Amino acid sequence: MTAAGYAALAQELKQRQQVERPRIIAAISEARAHGDLSENAEYHAAKEQQSLNEGRVADLEDKLSRAEVIDVSKLSGDIVMFGATVTLVDEDTEDEKVWQIVGDSEADAKAGRISISSPVARALIGKKKGASVEVVTPKGARSFEIVAVRWA
Repeated sequence: MTAAGYAALAQELKQRQQVERPRIIAAISEARAHGDLSENAEYHAAKEQQSLNEGRVADLEDKLSRAEVIDVSKLSGDIVMFGATVTLVDEDTEDEKVWQIVGDSEADAKAGRISISSPVARALIGKKKGASVEVVTPKGARSFEIVAVRWA
């Protein structure tokens, strides 16, 4: 994953451990004070929140412990690989798209970041600027030309 993706996951983990966890514990304590737990909807809702939060904390800790951080700023060249920002032109419509190839956990198509395991990224990996690439998408096969490969 990129350094920015690692930092975002670490920040979410910190938020969940230092802010969400104490808030949920306080909510459980308050609900417990209301009496009978078997019919206490607030208590059950707080316990559900706690379960979801702790599950996400465990997931984040696992991802961060296994992460291999790649400093994209130290990469260069005109061959597409992980971390590259690639400018593509659709050969049929002439539409231009810019994608950065990132790890699965940091992919966000609206922000222009696609997962290394996506069909588009898999088709681009190993190709050079100027190459034509055919990608099978849900809308059918599309052809793109790689017009730029940048490292940001």
